[in-house]
Amino acid sequence: MSFILAAISLGFLGSFHCIGMCGPIALALPVHNKTKLEKFTAILTYNFGRILTYSIFGLVFGAIGQSLALFGYQQKLSILLGLLILTGLLMPKKIINRSGLLSKVYTGLNKLKNKIAEQFQKSGIRSFFSIGLLNGLLPCGLVYIAIAGSVATGSILKSMAFMAAFGLGTLPFMFAISSASYLFGSKARSTMRKAVPVMVGIMAVLLILRGLNLGISYISPKISEENAVVTNACHKSIECCHKK
Repeated sequence: MSFILAAISLGFLGSFHCIGMCGPIALALPVHNKTKLEKFTAILTYNFGRILTYSIFGLVFGAIGQSLALFGYQQKLSILLGLLILTGLLMPKKIINRSGLLSKVYTGLNKLKNKIAEQFQKSGIRSFFSIGLLNGLLPCGLVYIAIAGSVATGSILKSMAFMAAFGLGTLPFMFAISSASYLFGSKARSTMRKAVPVMVGIMAVLLILRGLNLGISYISPKISEENAVVTNACHKSIECCHKK
């Protein structure tokens, strides 16, 4: 259950980043003229849509992680993901801007924003759910880091649980910004975002330690004999198939 705690912590502390990045959408939700019950239901439905999208990410990328784990690459993958996160964290923004990837991202982003804008023009609880689903697809470095953590679990179910827990971790702040937007001014959001790189760095280091197989409980546990047996069995099965 340690991975669930890590996911919730990442989501909760990462909410500071969400307030700055996804906050405008949460602030713009048309809930201010609704009754308290309608407002509560609408905001909860919007956030459920977000969390569902994150869980689907967990399903897709968890399948990749599980496949790699069966072939004994889980630890190497964990180290690689940790190093990639640290590289992205330390890489100067100028290099990222020169890569040309941002222009392609912005093109897709504008289309997605138009889809979200269309849902704002509709009324009904379904529109809030759709806004949440689409909001979860918006490019977000924090979500990518959560996906990296989910892949490192090496299991589809654990990966889905990781992403769902991550989404639940973001819920308190995201719910608050929609229902009490006056509490989150620009200065407050700027201050909160400063804590995000620290949490991201900790997550990257934990992924690297996990892959090093140091035998430290919860942080860098040894691969169990059961997993080793499964891995060896998989290799032997593949070898037999090739011989045939």
